[in-house]
Amino acid sequence: MMIPYKGTQKRYNLPEKILFCKTCTISNQRPRISFDEKGICSACNYAKVKEKINWKERESLLWDLCNKFRKSNGEYDVIVPSSGGKDSAFTAHLLKNKYKMNPLTVTWSPHLWTEVGFQNFQSHIHIGSLDNVLGTPNGKIHRQLTKLSLEIIGDPFQPFIYGQSNFPLQIAVQRKIPFIMYGENGEVEYGGHLKNANSPTRDYKTDHKVHYFSGIMPEQLEQYGVNKKDLIPYMMPPLELLDQIKTEIHFMGYYHRWIPQENYYYAVENTGFKPKNGRSEQTYSRYASLDDQLDGFHYYLAYIKFGLGRATSDTAHEIRDGHITRDEGVALVKRFDHEFPKGYFQTFLDYCDIEKSYFFEVVDSWRSPHLWKKENGEWVLRHPIWEHE
Repeated sequence: MMIPYKGTQKRYNLPEKILFCKTCTISNQRPRISFDEKGICSACNYAKVKEKINWKERESLLWDLCNKFRKSNGEYDVIVPSSGGKDSAFTAHLLKNKYKMNPLTVTWSPHLWTEVGFQNFQSHIHIGSLDNVLGTPNGKIHRQLTKLSLEIIGDPFQPFIYGQSNFPLQIAVQRKIPFIMYGENGEVEYGGHLKNANSPTRDYKTDHKVHYFSGIMPEQLEQYGVNKKDLIPYMMPPLELLDQIKTEIHFMGYYHRWIPQENYYYAVENTGFKPKNGRSEQTYSRYASLDDQLDGFHYYLAYIKFGLGRATSDTAHEIRDGHITRDEGVALVKRFDHEFPKGYFQTFLDYCDIEKSYFFEVVDSWRSPHLWKKENGEWVLRHPIWEHE
């Protein structure tokens, strides 16, 4: 029986009128993004702020922070949530080798490892010399939650996001390690709520549900027939336990100017990171989000829900970093954003135990009428960026 959908526009409060940033390729359909009176998005305005930041002063703050938490007895003194990808490997390796910390990398397993993803995971441990704890959830439950998340949130990646966010907090409580260092603050780097734009930290008491979980905490999935005990690995530890160890979640991007391409070069040199042999589906890049065979369906559903695909995300950040022009970005979006992730499509159907027809029924239910229309029997965007100038 199909679960009734609430619809994208209502769930995410998307504006009816579609606006594209004058500087990058993002639109106002990205949840929580804001635009100024000049038509510039919050992420581009934050990129301008980064140009004026005194990064030497920020590095001094990072030294002070590390001195505050550094242990001299050989115990772990910082947790770095890490898949072995370029950004997290960079963060952990830098903390260990430049700032003389003793990091414990904590990994929440992908749905299904890719070959290159697993190689990079192993490399950041063995070549990067980083200690690691790997959390792998019950496969049957994870498949159930993946299908459920596709239906009720329109994002099959949500179970991974739950674990990626909450498993490091569980390890922090278990090991009594209060200091957690993530890479970038995605809300300010990619366009979202600017609450933490001028803060090095994230408030675990309030930010999780709004910024990362599409308004649905893992424990709420019990209402859809999931046993509560099966949801425990996905849940945040009790707040009193996090408060008890005085947990602090920080972003390396606050202390170190965040440039993904530079992180890639660093990880290649220092942790044995390898990109794909060819580009990733739906985009032109080959070194980001490589870990999971189901990655492409997270980006594809974002394209369906918001009209913003993987190429949009990549081009927007590279425009802000000065690596490509907006015209180049628009051309890349036109070429790749709509691409269907066919490489692992049958794998995805098998994983969720669904038929192809059901998949597209669910997908089409997430198309908002203000974004999509049918022409000659095919779905097309009403207002693509290349027709919006």
